[in-house]
Amino acid sequence: MIGITIGDPAGVGPEVTLKAVAEMGPQDRAQTRIFGNLATLQRVADLLSIPLRPGADVAVTDLPIDGAPLAFGQMDPRGGDASFRFIEAAVQAALAGEIGCIVTAPIHKESLNLAGHHYDGHTGMLAALTGAKAWMLLASDRLKVIHCTTHVSLRDAIARITPDRVLETIRQGDAHLKRTGYAAPRIAVAGLNPHCGEGGLFGTEDDTQIRPAVEAARAEGIDARGPISADTLFYRAYSGEFDLIVAQYHDQGHIPVKLVAFDTGVNVSVGLPIDRTSVDHGTAFDIAGKGIAKHINMNAAIAYARKLTAGGKA
Repeated sequence: MIGITIGDPAGVGPEVTLKAVAEMGPQDRAQTRIFGNLATLQRVADLLSIPLRPGADVAVTDLPIDGAPLAFGQMDPRGGDASFRFIEAAVQAALAGEIGCIVTAPIHKESLNLAGHHYDGHTGMLAALTGAKAWMLLASDRLKVIHCTTHVSLRDAIARITPDRVLETIRQGDAHLKRTGYAAPRIAVAGLNPHCGEGGLFGTEDDTQIRPAVEAARAEGIDARGPISADTLFYRAYSGEFDLIVAQYHDQGHIPVKLVAFDTGVNVSVGLPIDRTSVDHGTAFDIAGKGIAKHINMNAAIAYARKLTAGGKA
């Protein structure tokens, strides 16, 4: 059983969720539970001419929203609060063993914070709700990237890239790939500075903060290599030389994955006591309510979730 949270009700999350569920066969639909708001879902179902029979077509955990359905495409703290409560309910269900993996539709971070839920996004929220640390991994067919840091300024990211943090990121990536069918993952660790500092000419962080972590990982038996200059590394991994890249900061990892797998890349939370996958796009307020949102990415996130619950290679 997977659980899908519909994200911010004013965005495209409800639409891509219903489109994906509508394409499922009866068996997959029976193993799917939506966490959302029924009034919101019904409005979108009517817009798309998709039949919605909660309990018959698909299980729905209906959580109230004051004034639902909310206006499409508008930032609203009620939507931010609702998106938090959808996730909170799904996390409780996952911890109780009722669902095997959470699939999340996009939330709006500003609406979330206006509602008093001060998180940097899904990853931080899920870490707080489960009392664990979480890492962000972006997965596509030919390129997988786990991040050492994510939603912080570049200045703060550099300060957070310590040998301990890099080593734990390598460990988490290695464990996830082994769980998903890679017997001996080949992990490449991206450098931080141009040309990994060029012997100290462009900075020393690669030698003092990253290289010791790679050496420690190799001492543990992990096939880790690096630091490797990021300007060629992603091409090498995309060409099949490596199974996973450790990126040092948000854009270093996100840009390559979104370039080669914009519609199919999946955001995976690693390190939690529960499984979670997500679409890798935002709420798209500008097209919400128009019925034109693509659900390719939601299909990819659902497929990855089903592989995790089945113990298959992702």
